[in-house]
Amino acid sequence: MNPLLRTAVLAAVASGLLVTPAVAAPEVPHEGGLVGRIDNPGPGRAVKQEAVEFFWYDCGHSQQLEVPLERWAEKHRSDVTLRRVPAVWAGSREEQTQRGHARLYYTLEQLGEVDRLQLAVFRAVHERETDVTTEETALAWARTAGLDPAGFLTAYRSEEVQRATDAAAGLLTRYQVDELPTVLVQGGQRVQPSRDGGVEGMPDALDRLVG
Repeated sequence: MNPLLRTAVLAAVASGLLVTPAVAAPEVPHEGGLVGRIDNPGPGRAVKQEAVEFFWYDCGHSQQLEVPLERWAEKHRSDVTLRRVPAVWAGSREEQTQRGHARLYYTLEQLGEVDRLQLAVFRAVHERETDVTTEETALAWARTAGLDPAGFLTAYRSEEVQRATDAAAGLLTRYQVDELPTVLVQGGQRVQPSRDGGVEGMPDALDRLVG
């Protein structure tokens, strides 16, 4: 798998004009300014800087960021490692949908297929309104994407994918993400659409952070 597209797990979904109000997270603090600080930054990497993207397949602005973020990551391949974090908001009415999407993401990661299929999942969810939230529906989509059904199910049912999906809720609190997409740099600085006038401004904001 491309090392730029490694991941963790997370939950979130947010606010204003950028994300559907039904999945807002008002109890999570929202900091002002283009780039904010988080209270509990995670450990950075010794050699490369680390950028962590928090996204959800059902978030239109996450889809909008996908291609620009891939281009940004490619430009910074030598000095930045990009990890992806599928959102799961514990206790929300969207939780089961988010868990299903996260499980599909981690399955693709397990199979080394994120590079090829990340944008395809976004398009399936948004443009064709494809349900990929259960084993049955995810497998049906996987067949259309050219994945081996047996291999897909083995990964989908694996302990690694289960653990990653189950770990989602705790990361929301840890990283205080209140908007999607959000990208954290070196565990301590964040870039979000509302801080930069929209998704289109996020790559430039990230450039200013990584130098």
